Amino acid sequence: MKPLFAERMSLLGTETAFEVLAKAKALEAQGKDIVHLEIGEPDFDTPKNIIDAACFALTNGYTHYTPAPGIPEVRETIAEYIRSHKHVDTSLENIVIVPGGKPIMFFSILATVNPGDEVIYPNPGFPIYESVIRFVGGKPVPIPLREENQFRLDVNELAQLITPKTKMLIINSPGNPTGGVLTNEDIKAIADLVRGQEILVLSDEIYDRIVYGNTQPLSIASLPGMLDWTIILDGFSKTYAMTGWRLGYGVMPAEIADRISQLMVNSNSCTSAFTQMAGKEALTGPQTDVDRMVAEFKRRRDLMVNGLNSIPGVSCLLPEGSFYVFPNFKSFNRNSKEIADYLLNDAGVACLGGTSFGSYGEGYLRFSYANSVENIQKALERIETALGKLK
Repeated sequence: MKPLFAERMSLLGTETAFEVLAKAKALEAQGKDIVHLEIGEPDFDTPKNIIDAACFALTNGYTHYTPAPGIPEVRETIAEYIRSHKHVDTSLENIVIVPGGKPIMFFSILATVNPGDEVIYPNPGFPIYESVIRFVGGKPVPIPLREENQFRLDVNELAQLITPKTKMLIINSPGNPTGGVLTNEDIKAIADLVRGQEILVLSDEIYDRIVYGNTQPLSIASLPGMLDWTIILDGFSKTYAMTGWRLGYGVMPAEIADRISQLMVNSNSCTSAFTQMAGKEALTGPQTDVDRMVAEFKRRRDLMVNGLNSIPGVSCLLPEGSFYVFPNFKSFNRNSKEIADYLLNDAGVACLGGTSFGSYGEGYLRFSYANSVENIQKALERIETALGKLK
């Protein structure tokens, strides 16, 4: 009998957050109370002005196909935002709008990485990076993000990983799962390292509005000589609480944008017209809701970190961005998946084991603090009680 599935399907990984969410929902269906700290999704509703813009678009004809790379006026709005916010000199020809951020990740790797090409990616990092690299036949090369370096990559270590086969470097700042943020000096050093080596940089900047310091993260594409070698991944899901809208975009050299548009034609045709108009309103309308959400995330972050550090055997760095913490649980002498499963089943707290994000995540857990203060306090109490039984 012929095999049903193509061999390449065995190379695709998954995103454990959705698996844990399904397990947590099953426990809830049995009557168990679960605090959800596993999924990376703001618990806020999308701001009203954005919803109103989508409704207006729906009732005013934005119900048809759009050009594959997106509606020109929306692409120009994004280009204006990129110029002002990231200080990257770009235009609508460099913008491709896609349904969510992941297609930029998937299509960029699919369009540029040949079998055998090496791609350096952060570990622990978003698991889909490695998954897609393997799927296209590339060789994943992890760059460790270590707690002793505030979960920032070490540029000297990165230099040792670059070979003549290196095709792409993926960076993510602020980072998932660690909340680590590359300093401006880090970004400049990375640019100095790869400049002139014909290495594409996929810069995942989806969390760059959710930062807690006084310095705006530096986009590597804004540095001399990097614009022609960088693909920026960004979108609306995290900043504007629009996860269910599926709206993202990439900023890239025009010749790559043409190829990404070609992949859009062959997969999705285009991104929904009314969601694109909602995205235009998100960027051009009031930003007070974004400021309010980030301030609340900061309050929750402080509560989460202080609470975790007060639990015997647990230590947790203070993340500078995103809405995740990545605490150290190594003192319990159990692997991270075992502890994550234990907390779900015994304490009713859903979280992710660090190895869901790569081998260098062993000994850590990821908690999302995109939840209410009340639920975070409840989770901390449950975690402390459950871990007390393991000592």
